[in-house]
Amino acid sequence: MGMGLVKQQPAQYWKGHQFQEYRLVVQPDAEIRNKIMAEKQYLLTDYGQKAAMKSAIHIIIAQFSAPEGMEETLLRWIQRICCQQRSFAVTFNNYSGFPPHTIYLRVQDHWPFQQLARQLQAVDEYIRSSSCPPAMLVNRPYLSLAGTLPQQVYDKAMPDYARRIFHESFMAHELLLLKKDPLTDAFKTINVFRLLPGGHRLYNEMA
Repeated sequence: MGMGLVKQQPAQYWKGHQFQEYRLVVQPDAEIRNKIMAEKQYLLTDYGQKAAMKSAIHIIIAQFSAPEGMEETLLRWIQRICCQQRSFAVTFNNYSGFPPHTIYLRVQDHWPFQQLARQLQAVDEYIRSSSCPPAMLVNRPYLSLAGTLPQQVYDKAMPDYARRIFHESFMAHELLLLKKDPLTDAFKTINVFRLLPGGHRLYNEMA
């Protein structure tokens, strides 16, 4: 699917119930975030798109909605999954787009994200069993540079970005769980889940 997510409907309200909105993400290291900010600055300077400067610099792994009372259990589920996942390399390989509004950085290797998505299906089943909306799980990860462009700006900028070069790599050593602040609509970090060191052997591989 175009946006790289399993299409469901994360919503603040589902069947008359109110929920908190969450994102599980990977964030590039500080050096690469600075380089991405420079690309966003180019979009602001050349195309006047202030919204690009405000958008978060992260790769979404999953989005879901659940009552706040389920948060502790969800933290334990995600922690259990992360305790079985190694750190992994993430490489950005130039730009692409989702017409008519989004320019993004391509992620070269999808496999680690797909592995996480498979593990997170257990979380999806848990929240569904509690009458929550289905989770959205990544199958084609990417990092959005700007996601709310007017179509005329997208049509002008996309050929430009198709010629630009961006090739950077970093190691993902942790996942961040973000929660949406209902007053500001901003997502804030509520937990950090460390992954296993890259060379760590899992118990089932040693058995």
